[in-house]
Amino acid sequence: MVVDFRNNRVPPSPITLHDSPVTAVDSFRFLGSIITEDLKWELNISSITKKQRMFFLRQRKKFNLPKTMMVHFHTDIIKSILCSSITTSYAAATAKDKVRPQRVLRSAERLIGCNLPSLQDSFASRTLKRTRKIVADPSHPASSIWKEAEVHQDQDLPPH
Repeated sequence: MVVDFRNNRVPPSPITLHDSPVTAVDSFRFLGSIITEDLKWELNISSITKKQRMFFLRQRKKFNLPKTMMVHFHTDIIKSILCSSITTSYAAATAKDKVRPQRVLRSAERLIGCNLPSLQDSFASRTLKRTRKIVADPSHPASSIWKEAEVHQDQDLPPH
């Protein structure tokens, strides 16, 4: 896959490894996320929302399990899939792409019978958590960048 944002795209020259040509692809799966050549997240979000596992949540409702067990199932199975790459994909997703996983979340809320944290809240908390880890780890390549930004800002990250 070649990512090229130039106005006048030139077809890339063929690449070979050990005398075998490398095939160009439009997208590929890497660490559970689908990356496309235009770096859009529609294909990844579509894949994630198909894995929603709502059938299993409905089965648990049929057996009249307590709400706490239903919320734990949602958090452990459904939300973990929906938020698998949220720190990278959510900020770059279109409004249309953000609606589909939010719809899955609302369906789970109706089945369970209680409010669940929105994907926007999950994105914000996971991004802050990741940022704090980067700042706290001096060996991380981006640690110095965040510390410089912290010095130039009037306020720090919100407290833990």
